[in-house]
Amino acid sequence: MNPTDTSHPKIPTTHHPVSSFVLNRWSVRSFSDQMISPTILDHLFEAASWAPSSMNEQPWVYLYGWRGDALFETIWNCLLPGNQPWTKNASVLMLCLAKKNHASLGKPNKYHLYDVGAANQTLLVEAASLGILGHQMGGFDNPKILEALNIPNTLEPAVCLALGYPDTADKLEEPFYTREISPRTRKATEMFAFQGKLPETDF
Repeated sequence: MNPTDTSHPKIPTTHHPVSSFVLNRWSVRSFSDQMISPTILDHLFEAASWAPSSMNEQPWVYLYGWRGDALFETIWNCLLPGNQPWTKNASVLMLCLAKKNHASLGKPNKYHLYDVGAANQTLLVEAASLGILGHQMGGFDNPKILEALNIPNTLEPAVCLALGYPDTADKLEEPFYTREISPRTRKATEMFAFQGKLPETDF
């Protein structure tokens, strides 16, 4: 499967011109058997490292396992049931963590999760350029994963992330098949970008 195929229902038609690097990133559920190589995964972590962060703290920490190893299984067992049927086929499962405090100041970093999100997006856009797609998940058992992976209290889980080469939607059962082939939609820009002042409406 070619994830950059413009005929794929997940590649949208936009109201304004948008780079294909952005449009080709979407949240896949159907993964092929092909494994991501360690070299390519390092490539993706390098891309993530160039995301912006508050005071250049770079608070992201990635803990990952390959399909078939013990850490992959541990992370998979901490996912909520709605995420387990399709993530089992990912090449890599990882827990994306954020350092809670500024190393340079010794104070809480209120942007730590925001910065991890920026790193993840950078990783995923770079991955899409290589034909690799991912799916970020907030659906995991937080207390269970903290205990299972012995995470120190200086780190906060942000999301779990499944990565791999995409496959056809046909291998998915419902409701995941329908979700995989349904077109993506986004709000029109005039609904969230305002010049001068906010409109008198509820957000």
